Amino acid sequence: MRLENLQLLNFKNYEEVHLRFSPRINVLVGKNGSGKTNLLDAIYYLSATKSAFSKADQQCIHHTQRAFMVKGDFHIGASRQEVSSAVQSGAKKVFRVDGADYQKLAEHIGRFPAILMAPDDVELVREGGEARRRFFDNMISQLDPQYLDNIIQYNHVLKQRNSLLRMYAERGSADWIAVDAYDQLLQKFGSKIHEKRKEFVSEFQPYFDKFYKFIVGDSEVTALEYVSELSGKDFMEGLFHSRSRDQVLQRTTFGIHRDDYIFTLEGGEMKLFGSQGQQKSFVIAMKLAQFEILRKHNGFKPILLLDDIFDKLDDNRIGRLLELMRTDLGQLFITDARPDRTRGLLDQIHAEAYFFTIENGKVKTYEPS
Repeated sequence: MRLENLQLLNFKNYEEVHLRFSPRINVLVGKNGSGKTNLLDAIYYLSATKSAFSKADQQCIHHTQRAFMVKGDFHIGASRQEVSSAVQSGAKKVFRVDGADYQKLAEHIGRFPAILMAPDDVELVREGGEARRRFFDNMISQLDPQYLDNIIQYNHVLKQRNSLLRMYAERGSADWIAVDAYDQLLQKFGSKIHEKRKEFVSEFQPYFDKFYKFIVGDSEVTALEYVSELSGKDFMEGLFHSRSRDQVLQRTTFGIHRDDYIFTLEGGEMKLFGSQGQQKSFVIAMKLAQFEILRKHNGFKPILLLDDIFDKLDDNRIGRLLELMRTDLGQLFITDARPDRTRGLLDQIHAEAYFFTIENGKVKTYEPS
C-alpha cells in the first residue's frame, strides 16, 4: 500500500498544502517545531480516524480557523481510493472513502494501516500498563473488527458500573443485584478480549524476537509476557470477591482493564535496567513486528511513519535499521532535524528519496532526477 498524495487545509500549522509522494522513501526535514511531525500526523489521521498526538479533533484545527480538511489517495495493488476527513467546530466529524460516509468510524480501522514510530513510544516501556494495553488493543483491532467491538462494549459497561459505584458511595448503600447485570456483561466481553490477547501475544512474540535480535544481535535476551488477573481466576468470582474494595475505591478493581504486558531484559524489567538505546530498540522491534503481522494478515505492506527514528541509537543499530530499509519495507516517511545525517545514511544504502524541507508550515519539495 502507498499514499500517492496528500492535501491539507487548516490542519495544525498548515494553512494549505498539496504534496505528491515517492512510493518508497520520503524524508521530511526542518527545525524542531517547523511541522514535520504534523505531516506524519495528518497521514496517521487518514489511517486511524484520529490524531496520534492530539486528544481532540478540535486541537488539530489551525489556530486562526474553525475547521480543517485532510485528504489523500491510497493505492492498494491496482485499487486507488480517496480518503478524506473534515472537522468543523460544533459539527459532527465527516470521514469518507471515495465520497461515501461510514455508518460507524470503527469500520475504517485497519483498511489503510499506517504504523507510527515516535520518540514518545518509549512510554510503552517506561510507563504503566495503560499505554501497553492501548498499543496491543489498537494492533489487534486492525485485524479483528469483533475485538474492537468487544473493547468498545466492555469500556462502556465498565464506565456504567463505575458510575453506579460512585452513586452508591454518595447515598451510603449499595444494590448489588443491579451490579450483577453489569458483571455478567463484563464477563461476556472481557473473557473474549482475554482469550484474544493471549492468542495474539503467542503470534506476536516470534516476530518481535526476530527483529530485536536483528537490531541488537544475540547478546541480549529479552522477553514479553502477557499478565492478567483472569489467568488464575474466574471472571465472575473475581468481580464478586472485589466488591468490598470496589465500594471503598468507587471503581472496578478486577478485570481485563488491569491487564499488562511485562517487558524484560536479561530477566529484569526493561524500564528499570534498559538503556535509552535498548529501550528504543525494544520499541522499534515491537513496531516492526506489528508491520510484519499486518502485512501477513492483509497481504500488503502498511505505511511506516518514522519520527526522529535515528536519535538515541548507536551506529551499529542504525546500520541494522538501514539494512531493513534496503530490503523494501514499503513506503516510508522519515522526519529528521538534521538533513545531512539522513542524506548520508540513505547514500550508504544507495536509496533515492523525495526530500521535503519544512519551515513554518511551508513545504519545499526535492525529487531526484
